Amino acid sequence: MKDPLFRPITLNRLEVSNRIYLPAMHLGMAVDYQVTDQLEAFYAERARGGAGMICVGYATVDDLSGNTQNIGAHDDAFIPGLERLAAAIKYNGARCAVQLNHAGRYNFSFFMDGKQPVAPSPVASRMTGETPRELSIEEIGETIEAFAAAALRVKTAGFDAVEVLSGTGYLISEFLSPLTNQRTDRYGGSLENRMRFGLEVMAAVRDAVGDDYPLIVRMNGNDFMPGGNGRLELQAYARALAAGPADALCINVGWHEARVPQIVTAVPRGVFAYLAKAIREQVDVPVIASHRINTPDTAREMIADGMCDMVAMGRSLIADPRLPEKARQKKEADIVHCIACAQGCFDHLFQLKHVECLCNPRAGHETAGAVKKASPSKKVMVVGGGPAGMSAALAAHERGHRVSLFEKTGRLGGQLHLAAAPPGRAEFASLATDLARQVEVAGIPTMLDCRVDETLIRREAPDTVVLATGARPLSPPIPGSDRPHVVQAWDVLMNRAATGQRVAIIGGGAVGVETALFLAEKGTLSAEGVKFLLVNRAEDPETLFEMATRGTRQVTLVEMLDKVGKDIGKSTRWGMMQQLSRIGVATVTRATVVEIVAQGLKVEKDGRVETIAADTVVIAAGAASYNPLQEVVENLGIAFKVAGDAGRVALAFDAVHQGYRAGMEI
Repeated sequence: MKDPLFRPITLNRLEVSNRIYLPAMHLGMAVDYQVTDQLEAFYAERARGGAGMICVGYATVDDLSGNTQNIGAHDDAFIPGLERLAAAIKYNGARCAVQLNHAGRYNFSFFMDGKQPVAPSPVASRMTGETPRELSIEEIGETIEAFAAAALRVKTAGFDAVEVLSGTGYLISEFLSPLTNQRTDRYGGSLENRMRFGLEVMAAVRDAVGDDYPLIVRMNGNDFMPGGNGRLELQAYARALAAGPADALCINVGWHEARVPQIVTAVPRGVFAYLAKAIREQVDVPVIASHRINTPDTAREMIADGMCDMVAMGRSLIADPRLPEKARQKKEADIVHCIACAQGCFDHLFQLKHVECLCNPRAGHETAGAVKKASPSKKVMVVGGGPAGMSAALAAHERGHRVSLFEKTGRLGGQLHLAAAPPGRAEFASLATDLARQVEVAGIPTMLDCRVDETLIRREAPDTVVLATGARPLSPPIPGSDRPHVVQAWDVLMNRAATGQRVAIIGGGAVGVETALFLAEKGTLSAEGVKFLLVNRAEDPETLFEMATRGTRQVTLVEMLDKVGKDIGKSTRWGMMQQLSRIGVATVTRATVVEIVAQGLKVEKDGRVETIAADTVVIAAGAASYNPLQEVVENLGIAFKVAGDAGRVALAFDAVHQGYRAGMEI
């Protein structure tokens, strides 16, 4: 039987070779709205990797709809760049579309030279902190015409289809939602009126591009906004779209303001497919499912089970552009999977940087082209089998060097296994597995349970050594820290240390927060248990919620600063803070630990000393670089590079990228 992923599908009259759809993602790679070489190379690489269809964008429809880092489609001046991008994607084997969008109240005035964002009603945005200006009836008509004109430019530029974004909290969904649409004219009030703007946009686009040109609408299956558009209203909107201008519906979830996690590693793979399924059962056009579909198996199962007709795999193809081709060739074990960390994609966008990837250091740097082989080839010794060491080994091997990898423990992965220990973080272990697999496929000799010392280095006689020996946890000089009930967070996370029922954690950074969540989950009802008790109606939903969020530990997190988790990326921090509160972790901020006593902790806060009762005290005070071999290789006169935490303690993203650079520079 033919693999469901690789059956062709037709959108309007356009045949797509497989069911893998790369959805539009803001990449931060356009300059002054123009397509750049960087953008072209990024998408060409994904087309070569075997995606059936690639949607770029989003692209602007007028000068209030986005910013200069978006692809421009609001002026004829942008058509040449769009032509170049369409040609690059099609030349490399994929179908292509452009997503059109208007940010509405989600735009920032500083992106628009101080102009006020626009929306259906002047309702302030929690995301931007700004209150938009209400669009007049005349301006609504102009905006509809702008969408149509931009769609025609997309077609003129040679793209195979156009997609319109009608969700996520942007302008069209702002008209649709009663939260942001408080109008009393024909565009506000009833659901029929609130749908009017979106349907008129789609009708105008259809008129502009013609009947035989594919029009895809990306819309929410649920806004996850209390008082907003739930599943039933959005299903009614989907039916109206499918009965009229839309040739396919791409279903995403949530607004940017929603408090339901959508894109982070804690979100189960493919969990939002139920929303696509509910819409697919009511429409006669292809339905594309989205979010956290990072393996071919997940995608294949969703299609085979009738949940959707296509799958949107976005960040999955940032992490591994060749995922589709590897799946087609039945080499799925070689895929480098997206772990939904958001460190290089979403967090970079908040910093106005272009998209990169923790798992794929070449993402965003495709213009560098093919790796140049080194001459002469050198003997390279990589010490440390964590993410920095494996990345360095792979890069040096790709350069043509003779590489050996040495790891003191019995497995590769280093602190990725530590990062994978807290609840909802298991994907980090898959990166350890994927990198180890890449090392194996490359044929790099790997020595496990091997401590490197001067004698071994002399025996190996390398031309270059990469020092990727990682970090060690810090032990601050707190009186009482040598007591028997004091343990390190790393030991707790790796199940090398047990704790009592009452636990106090010193340090509210990322490791402290992760340890708090890890311990607070102890004794909670598992996902499997929740389903069993729910479907058998053994307990009511509120009781199940309580059982799923209240464990057997009383956890207190103590931090000197004014808030916990300051070193956690913006994309993931809010969800982790929400979970800390939900699962009952107490936090004490602006507090200095003055002594660890038999009964727990003594802390100074606001000039007063208090005691926090604890059976176990966990130290999560950060880490320090561990680099004992640098002096050795310096004395031996061997060239060396330092990568990852051995040089400076940072994120996993930095470890992978520093390792890759170290290997490439040899």
